[in-house]
Amino acid sequence: MSAKNLIYKITHWETWDWRIKYIPIVPFWIWHCLRSRSFWFFTPSNPRLLFGGFEGETKTAIYKNLPPGSYPTTIFISSELSYQEVDNLVNKHFSFPFVVKPDIGRMGLMFRIISNSAELHLYHKAMSHNYIVQELVEYTLEVSVFYYRFPNSKSGTITGFIRKEFLEVCGDGDSTLLELMIAYPRLRFRLDEMKAKHVQNLDLVLKKGENFVLSYALNLSRGGKLVNIEHEKDERLLKVFDDLSNYSDTIYFGRFDLKCTSVADLKQGKNFSILEYNGCGAEPHHVYGNGYTLFQACKILAQHWNVLYEISRCNNERGFNYLDFKSGWRIMKNCRKYFSELKKTDTSFPVF
Repeated sequence: MSAKNLIYKITHWETWDWRIKYIPIVPFWIWHCLRSRSFWFFTPSNPRLLFGGFEGETKTAIYKNLPPGSYPTTIFISSELSYQEVDNLVNKHFSFPFVVKPDIGRMGLMFRIISNSAELHLYHKAMSHNYIVQELVEYTLEVSVFYYRFPNSKSGTITGFIRKEFLEVCGDGDSTLLELMIAYPRLRFRLDEMKAKHVQNLDLVLKKGENFVLSYALNLSRGGKLVNIEHEKDERLLKVFDDLSNYSDTIYFGRFDLKCTSVADLKQGKNFSILEYNGCGAEPHHVYGNGYTLFQACKILAQHWNVLYEISRCNNERGFNYLDFKSGWRIMKNCRKYFSELKKTDTSFPVF
């Protein structure tokens, strides 16, 4: 790493590894464990999601707790199926292009847009884990909404509302894709990754004003840009997510990632589709990109953990038990292994 990049990383806490960023508030987490007498104090928060949705829950299981029509058409694909079986199944439900992603996902790993049979074949061959095929949602705006609701209330709170933007470069008519990538500050820490994923296009010269999307996964960890739209929060927006939360006795704390035609339509409860619901393990993304200091960000995170504890306590009193230590540790251990394998596959797999 160059001296310039090292200085940038040291002075910009948002680029730090999450384990370092969270060190100042570890005592708050320990305190909630002691208060609940459970190492996994958060597990009753979303009571019908595995581990409260902290980690390891499948997307197909989460979708079952959302209203029909509020998420894209989705089918489950077992990694044990032959490609011919996959091709036959997919052809019954979809036409190209469509989306594929792991049924247990994280950070946009192995999220891809599939445009033809050859790409689907390559993806199925590379995936050693179950995945889903999903319709490609064409709505132009992607947003994240962090929402929580206490079990004894019909209405909740939206703590964060952000817009997501792709990691992309813009052509000048002269530079190659590689030259544009090297010159782009947002790629300073992921240049090698992007070079590997776009190796077939590195010599491509983009027209002036032409955009080239480097990652279609709009996760912060995959290079997506987060833009605060806090000013758009109002009672109409809250009602949309109150209705989603009240649909099942499950969703109380987490982050909705969705696409919509506009914020105005979303507030009317129309023309939107939920891509992901991330339960109690979800990070409040509004701590990033808003000019917060590390102290301010940690304060927001600690406040969310306090809410998480209270919701979990309420659900525990309603009869939803905390997960025992052994079972929780097994889930965490299996997830560490699973995501390590998934990350290795994603690193070398091309972006179509």
